[in-house]
Amino acid sequence: MEQQSPPSSSTTTTTTTTSTTPFLPQHHPWWRRHFHMKNSLSSELSGAVGDLGTFIPIVLTLTLVSHLDLSTTLIFTALYNITTGLLFHIPMPVQPMKSIAAVAVSETPHLTTSQIATAGASTAAVLFLLGATGLMSTLYRLLPLPVVRGIQLSQGLSFAFSAIKYIRYNQDFVASKATAPRAWLGLDGLVVALSSLLFLVIFTGSGYHYDRNESDDDQPRRRNSKRLRILGSIPAALIVFLLGLVLCFIRDPSIFGDIKFGPSKIGFLSITWNDWKVGFLKGAVPQIPLSVLNSVIAVCKLSGDLFPDRELSAAKVSVSVGVMNLVGCWFGAMPVCHGAGGLAGQYRFGARSGWSVVYLGIGKLVIGLVFGNSFVRILNQFPIGILGVLLLFAGIELAMASRDMNSKEESFVMLVCAAVSLTGSSAALGFVCGILLFLLLKLRKMEYSGSAPGFSKFKFESTVDAETSSIP
Repeated sequence: MEQQSPPSSSTTTTTTTTSTTPFLPQHHPWWRRHFHMKNSLSSELSGAVGDLGTFIPIVLTLTLVSHLDLSTTLIFTALYNITTGLLFHIPMPVQPMKSIAAVAVSETPHLTTSQIATAGASTAAVLFLLGATGLMSTLYRLLPLPVVRGIQLSQGLSFAFSAIKYIRYNQDFVASKATAPRAWLGLDGLVVALSSLLFLVIFTGSGYHYDRNESDDDQPRRRNSKRLRILGSIPAALIVFLLGLVLCFIRDPSIFGDIKFGPSKIGFLSITWNDWKVGFLKGAVPQIPLSVLNSVIAVCKLSGDLFPDRELSAAKVSVSVGVMNLVGCWFGAMPVCHGAGGLAGQYRFGARSGWSVVYLGIGKLVIGLVFGNSFVRILNQFPIGILGVLLLFAGIELAMASRDMNSKEESFVMLVCAAVSLTGSSAALGFVCGILLFLLLKLRKMEYSGSAPGFSKFKFESTVDAETSSIP
């Protein structure tokens, strides 16, 4: 029998390469696939402070008005940041429950810490049940996209409007009002705020941050990629935030003498039946629809827009909000949620992975353990104009998520929903109006056809209305 010659080396190499290449991705360890940074360290650190434009004013207000324990809040929100960053693998924000905070400050007398805690725990219990039973996932699937976009647009514009007020006027957070036009000069003047705004625009542009793994072939139009990469690698938002901290001590040097080291003592709150009644009726009732829409539905939809391969589960996010507050509120920690505005702000300044909020959590934990409640003296001197600049970018980024409404009908529903939410100061009211309008437009597009005597049916038109298609 004729002996076959062995295969050539080239053939062997080709065969081996072809057979092993498809299995290469499986050799990456699980921790590398889930926990590696998607962006440079400087960009992740810069994105970590992207949601502080909303976090600091609300925390400061509740601390001064309702005597919220700042040290406890910082420690618990730090643990939330670290845990959610590692679990969700995206820069999942931890934001104050805004409706509860607004009620706590505006009510006369102001809500006590125990009443704020019961409001947060009641809201958390509802969201936990909705998530655990799967009802939140069902709601997420059934909600029309134009209505969700309307909620996001209204929330983004609301942040932007508040940001402009922070920049233009001096703020009295205790009274929840603007006091006087901001002076041009000074350590919290318009010049500082506008310089910070210009600095962020120059170094972050419209918000796109180049991935360190991208090649120039991925974006052919990036002819100036080297210059833009250098600009994008600078943690602009972090620099602006650190500038604000430095200005705190320059504005009031007596802060150095007022700082006391060490955290406050953490213990269970004393809660009465009246606290539960007041907290639920005044705090939880207006907060529940806002948490469902903005803290779960909108943030999940935004996560799919920003991270198509890592879209969040509505059930998991809802359960996450529930667990955080059912644990922390008993100790006097501020009620928190996952806000779409916070996610937009962190993404806007470079956050692309869960490590961004892990770093933020570590920073909060260090501050809470080292400075404790005395850190409120520092926050009280933080330039409000700089907070307004950070909040402005977060609001615009969130509002821009609505740019995918292509048809006139979708845009109509979205804009009506947003307008009602803004003017009525209620996301729930805008949501109801948006749903009713969406259903009304669908009913309008149904045509009646009779197929036999005594039998009739309705069917949806497959084409756009003639009157709509005729409009350019």
